[in-house]
Amino acid sequence: MSKFKKASGLIILLEIILIAGIDFFYIINRSDEKGYHKVDVERIIYLLENEAKSQNDSESQSKSDLINSINKIDLSQYETVISISPFDPDEICNNEYVVEEVNGTLLRFEYKESDEKSGLLPMNIGLVVMFLATVILLNYIRIKVVAPFTKMSDMTVELAKGNLSTPIKEEKSRFFGKFLWGMDMLRENLEDSKAKELEYQKEKKTMLLSLSHDIKTPLSAIQLYTKAMSEGLYDTEEKKQEAYAGILNNTKQIKTYCDEIYKLSREDFMELSVNVGEVYLSQVLDKVSDYYRDKLSVLHTEFKLSEYDDCLLSADKDRLEEALQNLMENAIKYGDGKEISISFSDEEDCKLVTVSNTGCSLEENDISNIFDSFYRGSNTKNIGGNGLGLYIVKQLMKKMDGDVFAEISKDRFNITLVLRKA
Repeated sequence: MSKFKKASGLIILLEIILIAGIDFFYIINRSDEKGYHKVDVERIIYLLENEAKSQNDSESQSKSDLINSINKIDLSQYETVISISPFDPDEICNNEYVVEEVNGTLLRFEYKESDEKSGLLPMNIGLVVMFLATVILLNYIRIKVVAPFTKMSDMTVELAKGNLSTPIKEEKSRFFGKFLWGMDMLRENLEDSKAKELEYQKEKKTMLLSLSHDIKTPLSAIQLYTKAMSEGLYDTEEKKQEAYAGILNNTKQIKTYCDEIYKLSREDFMELSVNVGEVYLSQVLDKVSDYYRDKLSVLHTEFKLSEYDDCLLSADKDRLEEALQNLMENAIKYGDGKEISISFSDEEDCKLVTVSNTGCSLEENDISNIFDSFYRGSNTKNIGGNGLGLYIVKQLMKKMDGDVFAEISKDRFNITLVLRKA
């Protein structure tokens, strides 16, 4: 904001200097010019003298003949001279005038200033209007653009610091109003996600602590049994069998607790909200294909989109786009870069959308696990990732009452989305 104020002040100062400079040069140039009325007076004198020469062939002329010649002159042809009369020093004249001698007679030439001399006022009015328009425009930009942008800058810094509790003030701005509203929605979602994550971590930690505590009891029992046996405290076969049975029962308990921990560690840890509605297949495919057609052309990968019959689907438009994008990114990352295609088929009341890529290096025994969270197949060596892309696709499709499955066909890897028709 301070930089904008300095820039605005500099612009206003430059305009003031410009106006003053234009006025100065205009006045200087006007003061150096010969009066326009003198030009018109000299033209009239030249005309009168030439007329006298043509009439009498001499430079002398009677006063009456001179007056007659003056009366014949059309003063409307001269911009500044308004009247010509014999000069009488006792006569009062309210106009500006000059006295010139013509053929022995003093004449008074009354004149008015040229209109061009009065051009300074309208010029200054125009410059002042321009100056005021600049001030108003700069102020408008400051209020409507710079001030909201400054608030957004502060807001993003606070979000980066993790300060999600302070709401973002709504602005009725045609430029940033919707953006600020969206950012506030993002802040609320982040805050809600943070609260849910903390609650989940708390519950998970509590459960793990509880299970860890419960495991101690059978471990202690096993420890006592083994110690007693090592010291020969069980002197009969019957007591030894009882000890063996006790150890076996306690190991079963430990296995049960371990299964609980394993199950807890693999529980759904992502909260994926889905709003199922009705959406045409073309609405999703147009957006996805337009984006990846350009992206794949840069990567020099051939992209094929098969013809399809448009239909109404029961799905969440945004989440379906996300699922397709994840499949496309997976094909780009793990394919050989030669070809990626999207094909379609129908099965009962479902639409099947298949994303296929060439250069499959995944092993058959990986197929059953690729949709698990954090699972990375045998073809992921030296390729970055976290093993969540296909897991997210699976969860989204389940919530949209659909499904997803994968298969390997020769050197092609195919992933198919099963979508319900509306």
